[in-house]
Amino acid sequence: MPRAEIPPEPDGVVRAMPVVLRLERAPALRTPVLEAAARAALAVCLDPRAEPDGEWHEAVATWVDARIRKIARRARGAHWEAVQNLLGVTVTVGDAQARALLPGPVDDVPKVVSRLQIGGTDLPDDDPGPPPPGVPVIWVNGVLGMTVGKAAAQVGHASMLDAAVRGLDEVPPYAVRTADPAQWSRLCEAAERGVAVAVRDAGFTEVAPGTITTITTPG
Repeated sequence: MPRAEIPPEPDGVVRAMPVVLRLERAPALRTPVLEAAARAALAVCLDPRAEPDGEWHEAVATWVDARIRKIARRARGAHWEAVQNLLGVTVTVGDAQARALLPGPVDDVPKVVSRLQIGGTDLPDDDPGPPPPGVPVIWVNGVLGMTVGKAAAQVGHASMLDAAVRGLDEVPPYAVRTADPAQWSRLCEAAERGVAVAVRDAGFTEVAPGTITTITTPG
């Protein structure tokens, strides 16, 4: 699918949050990788350094006021260790790790980030079983067949929107699950009723503009 043209922000600068997924030669399973990505993206936004008097506030607030784009990249070994020195938050879920970095202009990312690949590796679907009771769930639209990088960006959007709707000030232990067509239909109805939070994609990559990619239900 051709990419939609990315319009500039009002100030002419396109910004994004880099989300780095740790994918070693024997990578973690897809579900915990996505759960780590969802929690890491929100953790940057809720970090004390992102509060009005914090050193991250301007960067985060400027990005949030725009399109909250995220670009997922993959790293392993020494490259993964190198990104730990950059401003951001790493989240571990089981054997999986993801680090969300401080958002900024897409044409001015550190070299240690720009050399990381965006595509080229995907993770097969796994079978994590039912989500734990009492935990908010980010449901991924299984019909779309999104790559792990695209899905990581979408679950990061989902956690942020859910936190905004519910007024959260801490990162909950989001579970991520893939919805089959019957589940997805019920979830869309819940989103229409306002009891679940849907993410509609801008259509820059992989899916058509306006596509609902995830729906989050409360625990």
